[in-house]
Amino acid sequence: MSSEPTGTNIEGEAPDAEPVVETDEATITEDAELERTLGLSGGLAIGIGTMIGAGIFVFPGLAGAEVGTAAAASFGVGGIIALLVALPTSELATAMPKSGGGYYFISRGLGTLAGTIIGLSLWIGLVFATAFYLVGLGFYALDGLALVGITVGASPGIIVSTIAVIAGIGFTVLNVTGTENAAKLQNGIVALLLSMLVAFLAFGMADALGLVDAGTPPGEARNVWAVGPIMSVAALVFTSYLGFAQVATVAGEMKSPGRNLPLAMLGSVLIVTAMYVITIFVATSVFTQDALAAAGETAMVEIGRALLGTPGALVIIIGGLLATMSSANASILSTSRAIYGVSKDALLPGWASRINLKYGTPHVALGLAGGPVIVLAATRQVQLLAEVASFLHLIMYGLMCVALIAIRRDRPEWYDPDFVVPGGPVIPAVGAVASFGLIAFMDPLSIGVGLGVIAATAGWYFYYARDIRLKGAL
Repeated sequence: MSSEPTGTNIEGEAPDAEPVVETDEATITEDAELERTLGLSGGLAIGIGTMIGAGIFVFPGLAGAEVGTAAAASFGVGGIIALLVALPTSELATAMPKSGGGYYFISRGLGTLAGTIIGLSLWIGLVFATAFYLVGLGFYALDGLALVGITVGASPGIIVSTIAVIAGIGFTVLNVTGTENAAKLQNGIVALLLSMLVAFLAFGMADALGLVDAGTPPGEARNVWAVGPIMSVAALVFTSYLGFAQVATVAGEMKSPGRNLPLAMLGSVLIVTAMYVITIFVATSVFTQDALAAAGETAMVEIGRALLGTPGALVIIIGGLLATMSSANASILSTSRAIYGVSKDALLPGWASRINLKYGTPHVALGLAGGPVIVLAATRQVQLLAEVASFLHLIMYGLMCVALIAIRRDRPEWYDPDFVVPGGPVIPAVGAVASFGLIAFMDPLSIGVGLGVIAATAGWYFYYARDIRLKGAL
């Protein structure tokens, strides 16, 4: 028998009374709305900042070790799938500029069961992704310590976990103090990071094309042009493309969402995909597959050293730290908004969507985001964290495309998007097939963990949320 949900707006109708909770610091109301403080630059910073971390700094060694230069094709496949999903997401987001992103769209298009599963799975998927970014931050911090001559002893893994956990706590606290504060940090990090990367990759491309001689060792990685391996690597690195959808999770805080949401989502996918492909080309032109495999998560540091010596290694370490910081910061922000959106619909208890009016942030949701992230970050399981995050997001992406088709078919009165995907149902249908199809190339353990998460969220629906019906996009 289902428990009786309490406290928040369901059916798109106002409750009989507005629950109010008095605290020492501020008054919190259940129906308070988030403030619109993010512009186009903030949306691009969230999208680019989230995607650029893992793709540029953590995956070249792992992907290049698997398929060599063909890893560029793997990133290209990921970018195409992301673009096929970003287009339908942009239409949905301009019609429903609400916090919660993919959850909100799917719940309105496909009903409460699908909405509950995706809303809670998005929460867990973003937790896995954020933990992955924090582990990457730990590895780069460890390399930074080694570069300045600081020895960490016989347990570097513990140091990586410690750094990841401390950073997770720090970013959670930062986001509690205000979205605008987190966005300002995000904008600054992304601007500096892009400047460093453009300069570094321009030099790397010049060396790879023989326009300059950086004295890099011979040993170009071989190509593995086989569909299976390329798609398997694409499934692994797809975590790199989660940022565009995270823009949709803060739609309720975007200024001029009809214009800024599509530009932020599509622009971030196109910019980052180009940078991924160039980075892989440079990495696999400098090192062999064996060298990339040996360097692992921080292979880009050794590539920087090969191209520019110690200064090159330092640039990459700083860039890696900035990139993984921006990814983690943006992901914690987006995770909390996913929780907030689900709670506002009463699919989680109402207290999860409380907003502290002193900061204007969903502080309870931020705690529910940051806590599990910190626990998973301590495990240091890079590939498992990345693939489970990819699995859960691919399920959501596929269902978002299906939701768009369903909403267009039903033509509800409230659906009036400012941006419309051309070509009728073709693009969303192809996006759905591509998203679900990529899952088949994942590691069985990652698929098993992902299915376990979905089963648990379905169980929550039948226990708590099956009597809730959602209407419209008010």
